[in-house]
Amino acid sequence: MKVKHFDYKKQNMSVWNEVAPRYHKRWATSKKGPFQSTKKLVELIDVKKGDRILDVASGTGVVTKLLNQKVGKLGFVVGADTSTTAIKVAKKWNKKSSNILFVNTDAENFSFKEKFDIITCQYALFFFPNAQKALKNMKNSLKESGKLGISVHGHPNRVPYFDSIFEAVTQFIPNYVPPGTPDFDRFGTKKSLRDEIKKAGFRKITVKDYNFPHSPGTFEQYWGNYLRYVAKPIKEKLNSLDRSQKKELKEMVKENTKPYTKKNGIIQFPWEVLILTAKH
Repeated sequence: MKVKHFDYKKQNMSVWNEVAPRYHKRWATSKKGPFQSTKKLVELIDVKKGDRILDVASGTGVVTKLLNQKVGKLGFVVGADTSTTAIKVAKKWNKKSSNILFVNTDAENFSFKEKFDIITCQYALFFFPNAQKALKNMKNSLKESGKLGISVHGHPNRVPYFDSIFEAVTQFIPNYVPPGTPDFDRFGTKKSLRDEIKKAGFRKITVKDYNFPHSPGTFEQYWGNYLRYVAKPIKEKLNSLDRSQKKELKEMVKENTKPYTKKNGIIQFPWEVLILTAKH
């Protein structure tokens, strides 16, 4: 299992290093759809001036940047991520901030001398093979009075943006998801998320449910963007399909999007997001 987890982590890091720049431009900075949650997460953890905050799996620094604006000059924010490319993007995007630091480290293994007032983690808990290890690591890095803020996507049937493609593609590419990959929807319900955080020893847990609708445009735009932006290893698998398979796959995906397609041809997906706050 450890070997599988190592292989998964290595592959995941490779994928994120490839897609980080376009993910940042296309998604993270848009403040649309699921990324409306950034503002909501920061609101819910009630940042104070002078707070010292750790943003785990900070990616390209979207949450980190907003946190930094809230803590003021007397505060400090550390963004931690395994992707070197994501950190480069984050540093460039936050270069005017003097009280922000980005470090290349793994969520399950980081160690800081300092204890933080707040720790955040947006859209990443489900990526960690050993989520308990990562959460306990976070708890150890929090002050006794510290707070935790976590965002995750809801269960796939409440995030059809992903599921409409995933359900179809996995029928054509059985190894679409590499071995050792964690189940990405394992924290997609209020109960499963709450239970995982409670198991790590956190208390006063609150989970709120939000719907941040997202429109990818018409089906052709949705499908075209998927093919354009998908990570290289998956693109290679898609390219290996023959012409008739590609046509059938596209039709299956189109069928899956019909319940969310308006009369004018524009798709409007619901997008469930769970945001959890907890005390040390």
